[in-house]
Amino acid sequence: MKLFSTKNIGGALLGFVMLMGIVMVSGTTTQAQYYPNQDQYRRQRDYERAQRERERQAEIERQRQQQNDQYYRNDQWNRNDQWGRNNNGRRGRNGDGYGNQGGSYELRQTALNAGYNEGRKAGRNDSRSGRYDPTRSSAYRNAMKDYNSRMGDRYAYQEYFRAAFENGYSDGYNGY
Repeated sequence: MKLFSTKNIGGALLGFVMLMGIVMVSGTTTQAQYYPNQDQYRRQRDYERAQRERERQAEIERQRQQQNDQYYRNDQWNRNDQWGRNNNGRRGRNGDGYGNQGGSYELRQTALNAGYNEGRKAGRNDSRSGRYDPTRSSAYRNAMKDYNSRMGDRYAYQEYFRAAFENGYSDGYNGY
């Protein structure tokens, strides 16, 4: 038997090449397939994640603002003295004694005018009967005369209205 026949050498050579191929292939790492739209999907996912984070931050800021607004409303009574003067010695927003409940200029002026006029009428009527009770009036309890929702916060309007109503009531009751 021939040890170095062409068949044996060819088979050994083929076996060696196959063995080397297997060793080379097993040593490399596999890579994921590349899809042309893969970057687009990744960008879309990142954009949606960032959008959710922006919405979350906006909600946190909105809640913080509501808490600050509520604190400001509650703190107004603590910063004013018994005559409605603030720390500067002035009364209210314009030094008129009605405090500052917020809201636009239009809301404030409309409420003050309507409240004073309604209070004056009620005071004149009650002076005839000799009763002094501004809270008995339905206009005082409702505090909605001339209010329009486009002006702003209803609560602020009612606070201004009632404060002016009481002043108008006492003026009307006393005959001014």
